[in-house]
Amino acid sequence: MLNPLWLSHFTATSSIGLGLPQTLSALREQRGGLAPCTFDSVDLATFTGEVSGVDSVQLPAALADFDCRNNRLAFLGLTQDGFTEAITKASLKYGPQRIGVFIGTSTSGILQTELAYRRLDPVTGAFPPDFNYPTTHNTFSVADFTRAALGLTGPAVVVSSACSSSAKVFASARRMMEAGLIDAAVVGGVDSLCLTTLYGFNSLGLTSTRACRPFDADRDGISIGEAAAFALLERAPAQLEPDAVLLLGVGESSDAHHMSSPHPDGLGARMAMQQALSMAGLSAADIDYINLHGTATPSNDAAETKAVAGLFGHNTPCSSTKGATGHTLGAAGGVEAVICALALQHGLLPAGLNTQQLDPALPLNYLLHNREQPVKRVLSNSFGFGGTNCSLIFGRAG
Repeated sequence: MLNPLWLSHFTATSSIGLGLPQTLSALREQRGGLAPCTFDSVDLATFTGEVSGVDSVQLPAALADFDCRNNRLAFLGLTQDGFTEAITKASLKYGPQRIGVFIGTSTSGILQTELAYRRLDPVTGAFPPDFNYPTTHNTFSVADFTRAALGLTGPAVVVSSACSSSAKVFASARRMMEAGLIDAAVVGGVDSLCLTTLYGFNSLGLTSTRACRPFDADRDGISIGEAAAFALLERAPAQLEPDAVLLLGVGESSDAHHMSSPHPDGLGARMAMQQALSMAGLSAADIDYINLHGTATPSNDAAETKAVAGLFGHNTPCSSTKGATGHTLGAAGGVEAVICALALQHGLLPAGLNTQQLDPALPLNYLLHNREQPVKRVLSNSFGFGGTNCSLIFGRAG
C-alpha cells in the first residue's frame, strides 16, 4: 500500500478561471470556458478553451530566456493561490535541493518554433537569432523554467506521454520520494494552444465543430484547451485538518493497443484503475466519484465506459469536466487532480457540461447536474495516445 502523500498546496489555471476561487465558482455555476476558436491564425471550425491574458504575462528579467506562451502560462499558474510563497516556505523547511519538480506536457513551447518558422532568413533559411529552442520548444523547458521560477535546485523531470502526462508525474514524484532522493515535490502540468495540436487533431478527425459533449449520444470529438496546474506533495504528518487532500493510490498501464485509438474494451484503463485501488487498499465501492477521462470522441468514451462499468458497475457517480475546460492534453491530469481536490474539500460532484442526451450505449451514472454531498474518496482517469494510462485516487484526511 502507498504511504499517503499530502497535497499541501495546489492551484489550477484554465479557461474556467485563474486560481481556485474562480475555478470553484465556475464548477458550482456549471459555467464552461469553451468558445469558437480565434487563436492566432487558426482557421478551423472548432471550439477551444483559451486562457485569457497569457500573451500579456511578463516574465521576470532573470527568466527572459524562457519566454514563450507555454512558460508564460506556467508563470501565470504559479502566481495564483499563494503557490509560489508556499514553495518558498517548503524550500526553507527541506532545502531547495530536496524538492523535485515533475511537470507533464505534450507540446511544451512548440508554438515558439511555429512563430520562428514565419521569420526564417529569406536567403539562408536560418532561424531568427532570438529563437532559443532549449529554453522554449524543448519538452524539458517547462520543468527547467518552473524549477528556476521557484528557486529550486533539486531534480527536474518532464513526462510527455500525451494526455496522461500530468497524472503520471504524481507517480514519478512518489517513486523518487519513496527512494529517499527528495523530501517533497512540485507536480503539475502545463500545455498551451498551438497550431500543431489544433491542426493535428483536426487532421485525425477528432475535433468537434461544437463545444465538446462527453458521453452524449451525438458526441463527435474534442475541444482543445490549455491550462497550468500545480500541487506540492509532502509526506503526510501525523495530524492533518479533516479537509486535507491525500494522494492514496496511483495506477499506471501501457496497453499499446494502437497509436491513437484506445483499446476497444478499455483493457489498459481498467488495469490502471485496478492498480490504483490496490495501492490504496480500497475496493471499487469505496470510491464516491470518478472524474472520467471523457474526451467526447466516440471511441474513447465507449472504451472508458467498458472499463469503468466492468470494475465499478453502473452506479458510481461520474462525469468528465472536459466539457468545461476543454481537453488540456498534457495538463489534463493535473487540472483534473485539482478539480478532484476541490470536490473533496467542498462536497461537490461536478456535472458534465454540454451533454444533452446521454448515450444509452454508455450505461454509467453520468452527472448532468451538480450534486452536493460529503465526498471521501475520488478517482481521476487520464489516458493518452499509444495506450499510456494513469489513474489517481485522492481522499480526505478526515
